[in-house]
Amino acid sequence: MAKKKRELTVPTIEELEQELQRERYKKRYRRTLRSTVGVLVTVAAVAILIATLLLPVLQIYGTSMTPTLTDGDIVLSLKESGFERQDIVAFYYNNKILVKRVIARAGEWVNIDEDGNVTVDGVPLDEPYLSEKALGECDIELPYQVPEGRLFVMGDHRSVSVDSRSKSVGCVAEEQIVGKLVFRIWPFSAFGKL
Repeated sequence: MAKKKRELTVPTIEELEQELQRERYKKRYRRTLRSTVGVLVTVAAVAILIATLLLPVLQIYGTSMTPTLTDGDIVLSLKESGFERQDIVAFYYNNKILVKRVIARAGEWVNIDEDGNVTVDGVPLDEPYLSEKALGECDIELPYQVPEGRLFVMGDHRSVSVDSRSKSVGCVAEEQIVGKLVFRIWPFSAFGKL
């Protein structure tokens, strides 16, 4: 039996140029892909750092802050200090994050009557954010003086909120505070500054 000789074909110049262009394209594509992935990883890392260190994003659970905030709302908080009355703050309590409103600062006297009217240093608070007033769960002795380095906080839904009126939560130390809630990002219908 005779063996057939395999013929070697020499590519033309056009075929060589096409192959060279294909290889250059693959090289550019890989370089662009690596660059894009690098940029995306860097942006994601920066976003995570900002979200954890400067602007923590929180989701609201429960009804203690209705009508201001409702279950499922997503908000941005700002890490800062020097909180003012009526600021909404998030703080750590028993491995959870609670959200409440600042009512009084260190050294101030808080009093709440049976109808839920709140006074700080004898001056009634103007609370337009409340839909109803209630004494709620209160087992502290009133009037109550806020200890040094602490904040007296209450939820906006006073009848269900467990807050500084309860000895179990008490006043909040500034070290416990995650941040001041400044902006609602979800739902879009309520998007805006708090």
